[in-house]
This record gives sequence, C-alpha cells and structure tokens, in this order.
Amino acid sequence: MGRGGTEAFPNLGLHCDREDCNQLDFLPFTCDGCQKVFCLEHRTYKSHDCSKSDHNNRTVVVCEICSMSIEKKAEEGEKTILEQHERSGDCDPSKKKKPTCPVRRCKELLTFSNCSTCKICRQKVCLKHRFPTDHVCKPVAAASVSKIPVKLPARSTGIDCREKKKGNARQRSPPIEAC
Repeated sequence: MGRGGTEAFPNLGLHCDREDCNQLDFLPFTCDGCQKVFCLEHRTYKSHDCSKSDHNNRTVVVCEICSMSIEKKAEEGEKTILEQHERSGDCDPSKKKKPTCPVRRCKELLTFSNCSTCKICRQKVCLKHRFPTDHVCKPVAAASVSKIPVKLPARSTGIDCREKKKGNARQRSPPIEAC
C-alpha cells in the first residue's frame, strides 16, 4: 500500500511520521524544519521534537549607544556585530533618547502619529493627554508669544493674495424668482 491513503483512495492523505502515532491524516502538515509529515496533534516543533526547529529564528542585538536593532547570524558574536555597527557610521547617539510624554507616570513614546502640541503651553504630549485638563498646562509667557498677527511676505510674483482672489471671482447670475 505505500505512504498513505486507503485501499479505495491510495493517494488520499498521509500517515503521521511520529513513530508512536502513524495516524492517517487527510490534511497533513509538512514541517518546514525537518520536512517530515505530521498530523494535527504533532504539527508543532515542540510536539514532534523537531531537531531543526531553530532554522527560521532571528536573533537581534540592540546597540547601547543608539538603541538600533542589528540582526545577528548564528555564527557571529555580539561584540563583533556591535564593533562593525559602530565603524559603519550608522551608530548615532542622538537617536538613542526617544521623546516621551512629559505627563507624570506616562511612558508613551511621542511619534509622528501619536503626538499633539498643546496650543496653550506649546508642550508636546501624547494623544491621551492632549487636552489642557489632562496635563499640567501653564500658559507660555506673553513676551515670548506675540498676539499681533505677523503679515507674511507675498510670493515672488508681487501679487497680493486678496487681489488675486478678486480677479478670479466668478460672475454670479441674478437669482431666479419663483412665479
């Protein structure tokens, strides 16, 4: 009879390669480590004691200077990888300290997408603390913030934006009255 199947359907299903199981499974699993076939119960590395279970693992070394993650090959040492990283020029100490929310006991990292600047105190906080009542909000001194709007210079064309809008305005037709 062969590797799997039944007498009526010899090519249907396979037997589990675990010696003490040998169950006929119609939806068998092939281990990507040892390339053997297993039933549902023995499909995991741990359940069939796979000798090559670490073939797909990735190990990472974190640089203490810049907090960058560097992938480590099985045969390479951590010190060698870190030395190569430092010599490569990718190691930048200014990258190490990531900004966090200044609210007490909040450890949220401030990134582009979860950061908000308070309009009153000009402090960068996380989205949980974006409202003035949620963080210690002290207004910025009046001397540093000018309440008088500053007129920005027009573009190099010399045309004022207001004049430009007036020239491009569409002619409106008179309103139509109902009979």
